[in-house]
Amino acid sequence: MDSFDHRLVTLLRHDGRMSVSDLAGALGTTRATVRSRMERLRQNGDIIGFTVILRSDAIELPVRGIMLIEIAGHAADAVIRELSGFSEISSVHTTNGKWDLIVELGTSDLIEFDKVLRRIRLVPGITGSETSLLLATPRSAKARL
Repeated sequence: MDSFDHRLVTLLRHDGRMSVSDLAGALGTTRATVRSRMERLRQNGDIIGFTVILRSDAIELPVRGIMLIEIAGHAADAVIRELSGFSEISSVHTTNGKWDLIVELGTSDLIEFDKVLRRIRLVPGITGSETSLLLATPRSAKARL
């Protein structure tokens, strides 16, 4: 991806429903150029889909953390499926090393955070975990305009 593609993707991350005309205007190019770049990014697998951000997802939760999870045997797929049902979990990452998964989660307060951790630890297949609270986020990779 070149700098044009990065600018296009940043705009789409901010508003995935932005019209081709509006994208072209913001990028200072033609609609045909935007359409062809978007199609190329999809064909190359750089863009694999679009999503919706709900109001609750856009509001920063005051208590956030990272949970490192150890999984028994071949239970990873089942554990990931189970974790996908937790609304407090924003991301699940597979990893290597001592831990099998890294989970990003957030709640409204420490009491709710503790409840979620307890529920996660009860998921069949999880054999160990370690959690760290996120105190501040001086830098984020979220799309910025």
